[in-house]
Amino acid sequence: MPRPDPDALLAQTRRSARGRLKVYLGMSPGVGKTYEMLTAGRRRQREGDAEGKTVLVGVVETHGRVETEALLDGLEVLPRRPIEHRGRQLMEFDLDAALARRPSLLLVDEYAHSNAPGSRHPKRWQDVEELLAAGINVWTTLNVQHLDSLVDVVWKITGVRVRETVPDSALSLADDIELVDITPDELRERLDAGKVYVPETARLAATSFFKPENLTALREMALRRVAQTVDDQMVGAMQRQGIAGPWAAGERILVLVAGDPMASALVRAGRRLSDLMMDAPWTVATVEQPNRPATTPQAGRRIGEALKLAEQLGGSSVVLTGDDLPGAVVDFAQRNNVTQIVIGKSRESRWKVLCGRSLAQALLQRSGGAAVHFVAESAPETSTHEPPVKPRRVARAWLAYPASAAMVAVAAGIAALLDSYAAGADLAMIFLASVLLSGLLLGLRPALAAGALAVVTYNFFFLEPRFSMSIGHPADVLTFIIFIAVAAVTGWLTGQVRDQASLVARRAAAVTALLAASRRLSAAPNRVEAARALAEQISATAGADAVVLLAEGDEIAPVAGAPTIPILSTAAMTAARWAWEKGEAAGAGTGTLPQIGWTFRLLQGVRGKAGVAGVEAKDTLTGDDERLVLALLDQGAVALERAELAAAAVETESLRRSDRLRSALMNSISHDLRTPLSTVLGAATTLIDFGKSLKPDVRADLLLSIREEAERLNRYVGDLLDMTRLEGGALAPRTELTDVRDVLGAAADRVARRLDARPLERDFPSELSLVDVDPGLLEQAVVNILENAIAYSPDGARIELAAYEDRSNVVISIEDEGKGIPTADLERVFEKFRRVEESSDRSGKSVGLGLSISKGFVEAMGGRIAAASPIHGDAASGLRGTRVLISLPKATPTHHLLM
Repeated sequence: MPRPDPDALLAQTRRSARGRLKVYLGMSPGVGKTYEMLTAGRRRQREGDAEGKTVLVGVVETHGRVETEALLDGLEVLPRRPIEHRGRQLMEFDLDAALARRPSLLLVDEYAHSNAPGSRHPKRWQDVEELLAAGINVWTTLNVQHLDSLVDVVWKITGVRVRETVPDSALSLADDIELVDITPDELRERLDAGKVYVPETARLAATSFFKPENLTALREMALRRVAQTVDDQMVGAMQRQGIAGPWAAGERILVLVAGDPMASALVRAGRRLSDLMMDAPWTVATVEQPNRPATTPQAGRRIGEALKLAEQLGGSSVVLTGDDLPGAVVDFAQRNNVTQIVIGKSRESRWKVLCGRSLAQALLQRSGGAAVHFVAESAPETSTHEPPVKPRRVARAWLAYPASAAMVAVAAGIAALLDSYAAGADLAMIFLASVLLSGLLLGLRPALAAGALAVVTYNFFFLEPRFSMSIGHPADVLTFIIFIAVAAVTGWLTGQVRDQASLVARRAAAVTALLAASRRLSAAPNRVEAARALAEQISATAGADAVVLLAEGDEIAPVAGAPTIPILSTAAMTAARWAWEKGEAAGAGTGTLPQIGWTFRLLQGVRGKAGVAGVEAKDTLTGDDERLVLALLDQGAVALERAELAAAAVETESLRRSDRLRSALMNSISHDLRTPLSTVLGAATTLIDFGKSLKPDVRADLLLSIREEAERLNRYVGDLLDMTRLEGGALAPRTELTDVRDVLGAAADRVARRLDARPLERDFPSELSLVDVDPGLLEQAVVNILENAIAYSPDGARIELAAYEDRSNVVISIEDEGKGIPTADLERVFEKFRRVEESSDRSGKSVGLGLSISKGFVEAMGGRIAAASPIHGDAASGLRGTRVLISLPKATPTHHLLM
């Protein structure tokens, strides 16, 4: 009895933790999606009032339609959030308010809408995803032309390039899809009546997008999309309930291919059958059998080309695994509701049919209601670029049989030796050991050959009468039969174990290689490093040279290679450009320039083209290796795209910071520099115009103001120059052994005139270790901190300047009794243009660079700086005060016994 699919059950569990999404899908604007959604919302509100459930309108675009606006009466509408953009105020959906309200049902119009810059998400469907993740049920609307996969088709039909799109995966999140459908004639009547657009716009639309043939095509696409979604939901329900298919509610096609010349023909036949069945979904499958020898490189190449052809023609591909080939196919068909199976009908021998080993016969017996289509074998397809199988490789495969015969010969020699010394020994066990060894080392078929040879050898040389195939004693007949059976079973089982172990080892190696490649690619800091990592991984997997080409303007150029960047010929570069421009493989093993020694493939990322990868053509590349290389190319394309996005994000962040710094600098210049200039200008003008009539004390006060404001301007300009040196990396400390006490004394003297009524206490030890610093930079750093303490301390507040040392560092401490710094701002107090609050010293308010410059100077000398606040007071009297600590490494650490 079929069991529920674990993946389907897990998917249902994940969905149950989310909100439910319902999409009202239409063929074009004007079919009544929003009207239908609001009508259903009002009905749901009436039903939910008794249960306390709320219906909230998040955002609805009525486009001036009176009948749609009337439906909003009685529904609560969430206020929109204003966003400033380029001098305009845009009103957008308030996602945070909707999350805070958590309604039972939220109506969000226009699923494909692009949000204004500054919103949390660039697209509205991403807002909906966040709402669903929060457990909120959402209803939304969507026109079919906004689906990503249909953009090119819509452009070809209507001539309109749709800019706002929704990925198909976002629509796949929908738990329910309701088709809002009217005939094209009815829609054009609504258009003429002004119910879709204003008259002038309606006349233009009727002759372009809303032409009858366009609307008919869009209507078919909408119907197909809804039918496909319903079919997917039915398959999901069957998988969750463990129901064996097929249910022929919709057609699904499975094409089975192997490594024979019919593979490509079968894929094309599957595509044609899909077209006949209204573009039914179709899948190409191949089955790996662990109990069969590995496919030859030629067969593996055919399978790989067939799977790639299927994806190029719009199908999907899958690799199945199972010892029972018909069972694996039928199991997949039943689990995925396959109604049509396409296989090739080769000229099978009558012996296979009589023994029941015919695949066609087995599928007919076990298909369970699915139709089986046979494509007869015709003249084998030949490919001008398919390399012939080399005789050396065929000979290497046949070498296993002489090796198994040699093992039987060695067993016969050992048996003869034992027979001459130990009469009555069980010599059959020695031959069974040779069969077992053949199976473990050489595989299934050589083991069966060794079993047959061992039976003949044992009978001819060691069973009486010897040197004859006859059996002399009746008791030996049973022994001989048992020996034959044991030899066959032993060879079969050991060969299976060996082939399965080989398959597991290959897959484990492939997984390990993909994991290693994923780690290297994810760790690449930029596109060039990602390209280098990809080239090295491809080269190691394929056992050949590899190259990665990236776009540079309108051209592509090699940027990485393994073992080195090769010099590509003109023909090779032409093939690489073909792969880049056409998105098709080119070079050896393809239909484009097959004579060159490289194969180039496009690196297709999620958002677009990422580059081109080339692999040197090697005959030793197996089908498994080729599939692993293709998987590496997919990973590499995503890694290159991620590196490009990361670089763009860094550049954007750098520009944002520069813009913020420029804005802050302009604000500073326009305010902080203009204020002292205005004071100087006013004082100087007063002295010039009224100097003789002014009293001496007034003139002195004006001159003092000019000096103070000039000093203030000098400090501002000095701060800006210092910050410019720090930002430009031009700061080169000139270090020397320095006594910190001398630097602190000089700094205290520089700020003495600005202290006013604030006492400055000095606490220096009598002896202090020397530090290797730049005295000028350290003095300026201390002055900046002292000026900050003065600016933010009230008159009469004490400021303390202290120094002490531990085993490895000399520490400078500067304390004040100001209001202190809020805990949340401690980490940002050393940022450029950062002001915690207005200073108490209004005339000396700083530009907001002093502490940032101090931090830059101290760190340039190998020191550290930190702030702590509050440091004085208690909860009753109030907390206040700030302490800034500068830690400088000693030139020579003090021994712990001397501390």
